[in-house]
Amino acid sequence: MQAINDFILAAAGQPWVLVLVLACCVIDGFFPPVPSESVVVGLAAVAATADVPNPLLLALVAAAGAFSGDNIAYLIGRRVGTRRWAWMRGPRMQAAFRWAGRELRKRPASLILVARFVPIGRVAVNLTAGVTHYPHLRFVGLTVLSASLWAAYSVAIGLFFGQWFEDNHLLGAAIAIVCAVALGIVVDLVINKFRGKTNVVERIREPGA
Repeated sequence: MQAINDFILAAAGQPWVLVLVLACCVIDGFFPPVPSESVVVGLAAVAATADVPNPLLLALVAAAGAFSGDNIAYLIGRRVGTRRWAWMRGPRMQAAFRWAGRELRKRPASLILVARFVPIGRVAVNLTAGVTHYPHLRFVGLTVLSASLWAAYSVAIGLFFGQWFEDNHLLGAAIAIVCAVALGIVVDLVINKFRGKTNVVERIREPGA
Protein backbone atom coordinates (compact mmCIF):
# COMPACT_ATOMS: atom_id res chain seq x y z
CA MET A 1 0.00 0.00 0.00
CA GLN A 2 2.83 2.39 0.82
CA ALA A 3 4.40 1.64 -2.57
CA ILE A 4 1.14 2.56 -4.30
CA ASN A 5 0.88 5.78 -2.30
CA ASP A 6 4.45 6.66 -3.24
CA PHE A 7 3.74 6.00 -6.90
CA ILE A 8 0.61 8.18 -6.88
CA LEU A 9 2.49 10.98 -5.18
CA ALA A 10 5.39 10.72 -7.62
CA ALA A 11 3.08 10.65 -10.66
CA ALA A 12 1.06 13.63 -9.39
CA GLY A 13 4.21 15.75 -9.41
CA GLN A 14 5.07 15.00 -13.04
CA PRO A 15 4.27 17.56 -15.79
CA TRP A 16 2.72 14.86 -17.99
CA VAL A 17 -0.09 14.41 -15.47
CA LEU A 18 -1.67 17.68 -16.60
CA VAL A 19 -1.39 16.53 -20.21
CA LEU A 20 -3.29 13.39 -19.17
CA VAL A 21 -5.93 15.54 -17.48
CA LEU A 22 -6.34 17.67 -20.59
CA ALA A 23 -6.63 14.63 -22.86
CA CYS A 24 -9.19 12.88 -20.64
CA CYS A 25 -11.34 16.01 -20.33
CA VAL A 26 -11.27 16.64 -24.08
CA ILE A 27 -12.18 13.06 -25.02
CA ASP A 28 -14.85 12.81 -22.31
CA GLY A 29 -16.69 15.69 -23.96
CA PHE A 30 -17.74 13.46 -26.86
CA PHE A 31 -16.96 9.89 -25.69
CA PRO A 32 -18.49 9.19 -22.23
CA PRO A 33 -16.53 6.02 -21.26
CA VAL A 34 -13.40 8.13 -20.62
CA PRO A 35 -13.47 9.04 -16.87
CA SER A 36 -12.40 12.67 -16.68
CA GLU A 37 -14.06 13.20 -13.28
CA SER A 38 -12.06 10.38 -11.75
CA VAL A 39 -8.77 11.80 -12.98
CA VAL A 40 -9.48 15.39 -11.88
CA VAL A 41 -11.02 14.53 -8.51
CA GLY A 42 -8.36 11.93 -7.73
CA LEU A 43 -5.48 14.30 -8.46
CA ALA A 44 -7.16 17.08 -6.48
CA ALA A 45 -7.41 14.72 -3.50
CA VAL A 46 -3.67 14.12 -3.71
CA ALA A 47 -3.03 17.86 -4.05
CA ALA A 48 -4.92 18.50 -0.81
CA THR A 49 -2.01 17.20 1.23
CA ALA A 50 0.89 16.83 -1.21
CA ASP A 51 0.57 20.21 -2.96
CA VAL A 52 1.07 18.53 -6.34
CA PRO A 53 -0.31 19.11 -8.84
CA ASN A 54 -1.12 22.77 -8.22
CA PRO A 55 -4.91 22.85 -7.62
CA LEU A 56 -5.45 26.11 -9.52
CA LEU A 57 -3.49 24.86 -12.51
CA LEU A 58 -5.36 21.55 -12.34
CA ALA A 59 -8.70 23.39 -12.43
CA LEU A 60 -7.60 25.57 -15.36
CA VAL A 61 -6.40 22.58 -17.39
CA ALA A 62 -9.57 20.61 -16.59
CA ALA A 63 -11.76 23.56 -17.60
CA ALA A 64 -9.86 24.03 -20.86
CA GLY A 65 -10.19 20.33 -21.68
CA ALA A 66 -13.88 20.21 -20.80
CA PHE A 67 -14.59 23.30 -22.90
CA SER A 68 -12.70 21.85 -25.87
CA GLY A 69 -14.42 18.47 -25.56
CA ASP A 70 -17.89 19.99 -25.36
CA ASN A 71 -17.31 22.07 -28.47
CA ILE A 72 -15.84 19.14 -30.36
CA ALA A 73 -19.03 17.25 -29.52
CA TYR A 74 -21.07 20.16 -30.85
CA LEU A 75 -19.13 20.09 -34.14
CA ILE A 76 -19.46 16.29 -34.39
CA GLY A 77 -23.21 16.61 -33.95
CA ARG A 78 -23.36 19.29 -36.60
CA ARG A 79 -21.32 17.25 -39.10
CA VAL A 80 -22.29 13.61 -38.54
CA GLY A 81 -25.49 13.57 -36.47
CA THR A 82 -26.35 11.23 -33.61
CA ARG A 83 -26.44 7.78 -35.27
CA ARG A 84 -23.05 7.43 -36.95
CA TRP A 85 -21.38 5.14 -34.37
CA ALA A 86 -22.68 2.10 -32.52
CA TRP A 87 -22.44 3.66 -29.03
CA MET A 88 -24.74 6.44 -30.23
CA ARG A 89 -27.44 4.03 -31.38
CA GLY A 90 -28.03 2.35 -28.02
CA PRO A 91 -31.50 2.81 -26.49
CA ARG A 92 -30.25 4.87 -23.55
CA MET A 93 -28.25 7.25 -25.75
CA GLN A 94 -31.10 7.63 -28.25
CA ALA A 95 -33.55 8.37 -25.42
CA ALA A 96 -31.09 10.95 -24.10
CA PHE A 97 -30.82 12.53 -27.56
CA ARG A 98 -34.60 12.80 -27.90
CA TRP A 99 -34.92 14.36 -24.46
CA ALA A 100 -32.05 16.76 -25.14
CA GLY A 101 -33.70 17.89 -28.36
CA ARG A 102 -36.96 18.70 -26.59
CA GLU A 103 -35.29 20.48 -23.70
CA LEU A 104 -32.93 22.50 -25.90
CA ARG A 105 -35.96 24.06 -27.56
CA LYS A 106 -37.40 25.11 -24.19
CA ARG A 107 -34.52 25.86 -21.79
CA PRO A 108 -31.19 25.64 -23.62
CA ALA A 109 -29.03 27.71 -21.26
CA SER A 110 -29.89 25.86 -18.04
CA LEU A 111 -29.73 22.49 -19.81
CA ILE A 112 -26.22 23.05 -21.19
CA LEU A 113 -24.99 24.24 -17.79
CA VAL A 114 -26.47 21.35 -15.80
CA ALA A 115 -25.72 18.60 -18.34
CA ARG A 116 -21.95 19.18 -17.96
CA PHE A 117 -22.20 17.45 -14.56
CA VAL A 118 -23.74 14.25 -15.99
CA PRO A 119 -21.38 12.15 -18.18
CA ILE A 120 -23.91 10.76 -20.68
CA GLY A 121 -26.12 13.83 -20.35
CA ARG A 122 -23.44 16.27 -21.44
CA VAL A 123 -22.53 14.21 -24.51
CA ALA A 124 -26.18 13.93 -25.55
CA VAL A 125 -26.83 17.64 -25.06
CA ASN A 126 -23.66 18.78 -26.82
CA LEU A 127 -24.18 16.51 -29.83
CA THR A 128 -27.85 17.44 -30.05
CA ALA A 129 -27.00 21.15 -29.87
CA GLY A 130 -24.87 20.66 -32.96
CA VAL A 131 -27.50 18.59 -34.79
CA THR A 132 -30.20 21.20 -34.15
CA HIS A 133 -27.84 24.07 -35.12
CA TYR A 134 -28.10 25.80 -31.77
CA PRO A 135 -26.21 29.12 -32.25
CA HIS A 136 -22.53 28.25 -31.91
CA LEU A 137 -21.39 31.52 -30.36
CA ARG A 138 -24.05 31.21 -27.67
CA PHE A 139 -23.02 27.59 -27.11
CA VAL A 140 -19.38 28.66 -26.73
CA GLY A 141 -20.31 31.23 -24.10
CA LEU A 142 -22.36 28.73 -22.11
CA THR A 143 -19.67 26.05 -22.26
CA VAL A 144 -17.04 28.48 -21.01
CA LEU A 145 -19.19 28.91 -17.90
CA SER A 146 -20.21 25.24 -17.54
CA ALA A 147 -16.65 23.94 -18.00
CA SER A 148 -15.31 26.41 -15.44
CA LEU A 149 -17.98 25.48 -12.87
CA TRP A 150 -17.46 21.76 -13.46
CA ALA A 151 -13.67 22.01 -13.08
CA ALA A 152 -13.97 24.08 -9.90
CA TYR A 153 -16.53 21.65 -8.47
CA SER A 154 -14.39 18.58 -9.27
CA VAL A 155 -11.22 20.06 -7.79
CA ALA A 156 -13.12 21.31 -4.71
CA ILE A 157 -14.49 17.83 -3.99
CA GLY A 158 -11.03 16.32 -4.28
CA LEU A 159 -9.48 18.94 -2.00
CA PHE A 160 -12.26 18.60 0.57
CA PHE A 161 -12.05 14.83 0.95
CA GLY A 162 -8.34 14.50 0.26
CA GLN A 163 -7.35 16.58 3.28
CA TRP A 164 -8.73 13.89 5.60
CA PHE A 165 -6.29 11.26 4.36
CA GLU A 166 -2.85 12.80 4.49
CA ASP A 167 -1.13 9.44 5.03
CA ASN A 168 -3.11 7.51 2.43
CA HIS A 169 -3.45 9.29 -0.90
CA LEU A 170 -5.01 6.25 -2.54
CA LEU A 171 -7.85 6.06 -0.01
CA GLY A 172 -8.42 9.81 -0.13
CA ALA A 173 -8.60 9.80 -3.93
CA ALA A 174 -10.91 6.76 -3.94
CA ILE A 175 -13.38 8.29 -1.47
CA ALA A 176 -13.36 11.63 -3.30
CA ILE A 177 -14.05 9.89 -6.62
CA VAL A 178 -16.91 7.86 -5.11
CA CYS A 179 -18.47 11.03 -3.70
CA ALA A 180 -18.13 12.85 -7.03
CA VAL A 181 -19.73 9.93 -8.89
CA ALA A 182 -22.52 9.76 -6.31
CA LEU A 183 -23.28 13.45 -6.73
CA GLY A 184 -23.34 12.95 -10.50
CA ILE A 185 -25.81 10.09 -10.09
CA VAL A 186 -28.02 12.28 -7.88
CA VAL A 187 -28.03 15.01 -10.53
CA ASP A 188 -28.85 12.39 -13.18
CA LEU A 189 -31.75 11.02 -11.09
CA VAL A 190 -33.15 14.51 -10.52
CA ILE A 191 -32.97 15.23 -14.26
CA ASN A 192 -34.65 11.91 -15.09
CA LYS A 193 -37.42 12.60 -12.57
CA PHE A 194 -37.95 16.06 -14.04
CA ARG A 195 -37.87 14.56 -17.55
CA GLY A 196 -40.60 12.10 -16.56
CA LYS A 197 -42.83 14.85 -15.17
CA THR A 198 -42.26 16.93 -18.31
CA ASN A 199 -43.26 14.02 -20.56
CA VAL A 200 -46.48 13.49 -18.57
CA VAL A 201 -47.39 17.19 -18.87
CA GLU A 202 -46.70 17.14 -22.61
CA ARG A 203 -48.93 14.10 -23.12
CA ILE A 204 -51.74 15.77 -21.18
CA ARG A 205 -51.44 18.87 -23.36
CA GLU A 206 -51.53 16.93 -26.62
CA PRO A 207 -54.83 17.24 -28.53
CA GLY A 208 -57.12 14.35 -27.76
CA ALA A 209 -55.12 13.30 -24.66
